[in-house]
Amino acid sequence: MSVGATSVTIPRDPGDGPGAGPGKDGGGPRRSWTTVWATGLALLPLGLLAAASYLGRYVRPSADEWCFLPVVRDGGIWGLVGKFYSTDNGRIANGLLVGLYAEFPVAGHQWYAVISGVMMLVLLWAVTAHALRATGRQVPRGVPLLVASMITAMFLFATPNTYKTFFWPAASVSHTLAPVLACAAAVPLMRARGRRGRIAALAVVLVAGVFMGTLSEEASVVALVVLAVALLCANLLFTTRVRSLVRVWAVTGMAGVAIGTLLLVTSPGSRNRRRRYDAETVSMLAPESLIGSLRAYLRILETVFTTWEYVGAVAAGVLLGLLARRRAGHRPVLMPCRPLLLAALGTFTFLACGYLCTAITYPAFGERVVRTERTWNDWLLVYVALLTGLGALTGRALRLRTAPAGSRNRLVTALAAAVCAVSVLGLVAPLYDLGHDMKARAQKWDRQDRWLREQAAGGATTAPYKPLPVGRMLEPFGNNGRNVWPAQCVADYYDLEKVTYGTRLP
Repeated sequence: MSVGATSVTIPRDPGDGPGAGPGKDGGGPRRSWTTVWATGLALLPLGLLAAASYLGRYVRPSADEWCFLPVVRDGGIWGLVGKFYSTDNGRIANGLLVGLYAEFPVAGHQWYAVISGVMMLVLLWAVTAHALRATGRQVPRGVPLLVASMITAMFLFATPNTYKTFFWPAASVSHTLAPVLACAAAVPLMRARGRRGRIAALAVVLVAGVFMGTLSEEASVVALVVLAVALLCANLLFTTRVRSLVRVWAVTGMAGVAIGTLLLVTSPGSRNRRRRYDAETVSMLAPESLIGSLRAYLRILETVFTTWEYVGAVAAGVLLGLLARRRAGHRPVLMPCRPLLLAALGTFTFLACGYLCTAITYPAFGERVVRTERTWNDWLLVYVALLTGLGALTGRALRLRTAPAGSRNRLVTALAAAVCAVSVLGLVAPLYDLGHDMKARAQKWDRQDRWLREQAAGGATTAPYKPLPVGRMLEPFGNNGRNVWPAQCVADYYDLEKVTYGTRLP
């Protein structure tokens, strides 16, 4: 290896490039066959996503959404944005995204899963494909879709509470869609060609940073950690010709997040939220808070590390590492691969993201953060990406040790594909059970909805409401009538003065 002022010469991996030839995954029938089975394997996570999206038809308003709907009905989307900024939490971008689906009350909730699911899949697919191209790797067609669909399935459905992760729009906007949007901000950087491309990449990451700062505090923390690692470790990760651009891009993104976060924390709504949760009297940096959040984080990690379905992300990465080859004539952007360094940096980034997200959430939720799974999702995407990356490094090492490709590689490929399939199939039964519960709630919700509207149309001012929980969601009068919030929002939604605790459906 020789390091110069403007470039790095990287030795070719054995078996890489067009020299591999037909029959050695360099092209020809074997490459075509790989495209066929990779695309076929991708149908499993895609089918899971399609089934989950179909179940979105059974989503109905609950929890916070009871309070969003009357505001959007009376004041429109910008009325909700204003309420978020001045009263609720200060999240301007969050209010905008919530308003977009709350503008179409029940239909917006039903279609959210389909739209958000497709959006997240497409964005992660774009990130995967552009990352491969930017780093000079080529794979058979169908492999980027397979990897992206496996990441999407693991991220959305291996979580302990899929309802709050995927189906509850209010939580998804803040903690599931947010990290994917942040991840997609890197696509313009990977596509940058020439001066205009670089300017566009910087503009996009700045706007994305500001947007993220007013969308989700936890996703902002994750973005800051990832950008800081890219900035501080640029010498270890990137070649000279792209190093300056990456550093400027990272600093620009961090500046955007800082601006957005400043807008959020100085807002009247953010101050109200801190007072509501008594968070202003508890410092996040207080020793007892840091120790408490660490204990909570270790308990969360115990749950995450014992969720066996995440092994599907590792298997998808192994397939990627086995099948990737260097693109001929590509000028390198990454330093020569050092697996231990990359694994250490990735693990540190994941652990730092998870702990810091837990630490900033702990003052508001306390020990309940262990049961508030929706707040984990901001850093769980980093976890799934880390597992995929570790799998890719493993697959690459296996390929180089057995180059040219032989029976051992074919056996590992078959095993990795089988693990992908088993991990996806392991998520089917929990999703089926959740879908059954969602359908039952939807039928009861629709029945009660019709009755409450009839009461309001008939001139009634008070009516009983029976709580209809699903996925451990909070409901008005839940916990045997002791949880009153947000009963008044339900009354406002139906134009009633008050709703009372109902013990049976009308």
